[in-house]
Amino acid sequence: MRTDSSGGSGPVSAARRRGVIDALRRGAVPESGLDLLATGLDRFGTALDAELDAVRSGASVFKAVRGEYGSGKTFFARWLGERAKRRNFAVAEIQISETETPLHKLETVYRRLTERLATPGFPPSALRPVVDSWFYALEEDALAAGAPEEDLPGRVEQLMTARLTEVSRHAPSFATALRGYRAAVEAGDEATASAVMAWLGGQPHVAAAARRAAGVRGDLDHFGALGFLQGLLTVLRDSGHSGLLVVLDEVETLQRVRSDARDKALNALRQLIDEVHSGRFPGLYLLITGTPAFYDGRQGVQRLAPLAQRLATDFTTDPRFDNPRAVQIRLPGFTQESLIGLGLTIRDLYAAGSAAAERVREVADDAYVADLATAVGGALGGKVGVAPRLFLKKLVGDVLDRVDQFDDFDPRKHYALTVNASELTEVERNAAAATSAEDVELDLP
Repeated sequence: MRTDSSGGSGPVSAARRRGVIDALRRGAVPESGLDLLATGLDRFGTALDAELDAVRSGASVFKAVRGEYGSGKTFFARWLGERAKRRNFAVAEIQISETETPLHKLETVYRRLTERLATPGFPPSALRPVVDSWFYALEEDALAAGAPEEDLPGRVEQLMTARLTEVSRHAPSFATALRGYRAAVEAGDEATASAVMAWLGGQPHVAAAARRAAGVRGDLDHFGALGFLQGLLTVLRDSGHSGLLVVLDEVETLQRVRSDARDKALNALRQLIDEVHSGRFPGLYLLITGTPAFYDGRQGVQRLAPLAQRLATDFTTDPRFDNPRAVQIRLPGFTQESLIGLGLTIRDLYAAGSAAAERVREVADDAYVADLATAVGGALGGKVGVAPRLFLKKLVGDVLDRVDQFDDFDPRKHYALTVNASELTEVERNAAAATSAEDVELDLP
């Protein structure tokens, strides 16, 4: 049986297995348990773990991931996020988009970061639990240093001031808001405490009364966002976390925005990279994902020469010898062989949680799984790289669930693969268009 890599040598828990299977049945990327599905990513593991360990020791890292649509960039980012959480990192995954999260507005990026912030112990948004644990840690440190109970508030204030000294140089309002939040909590004023916490998270339109009570003004702006990120990293570190992994996913959407907004966004990305490399953000691992066209095309990175220089990586060599330590890495994408291997892994994972495990493995045998993978790939115009999501959805929802529930169900006799345009993503529809405009019905041998 497959072991649980997060725990070491024990069997995969029923909850993790169920969570993975349920997500695949919906055609979604699981929120956890991604190590059970990782195919072809082991080659990156050693280098990424070393980078996470460096960040845990106070360094900062920037990494770019490239891959075609459907190559698994989002999966990779979440897989890395799981590895980070096992090292007690906080993680935030942000989808870049022109309307919701434009990259050139760093105050919006910061707001999405706090909204999506998750820790090993708390789901999004974990900002308030993180801040509360920070104040608790300050109190513990003050008591450990011999502070009497009656002097504890003053000693905590001194510790907070000392630890936010560097942050206060760039974003004094961050420390001011923390003091205002603590005062509201101690006064039992939950409405003000919640409002100040929202302001700390970059939320706009916070009630003026709450801002006055905390001693802060206005809303967070583009430049203040970087200072607030520094503050958040300090709070995370002092509350016991190893660091923060921030994922900026789908950065290639910058290619489709107006030229002026695109140029601002590319410059903002260049600025972020420089700030990471300057050491301004100790404890930060910043990851971006994009398509080869974004990195190599004239409407993407190549539009800004300084950014292109910072991301330059040689991909003319054999992919087998790609350097996982490079600033930019490429995902290999799925082959027919790896797609089949993933299907077999899911079949075995499903069987391990089924009362009819032997029947599941026997009816959905290796040959059938291979045939289904071939059929789904064919339905998508032979583009295997975009097939994993649909293949696993069909395998779990249409085949394995029926084998598990109906003793006389035989997919070779009772199931014909049907792919309807309405169930496909845009990328999958484009791939399927090479085969048909509406439905594809294939009888498996």
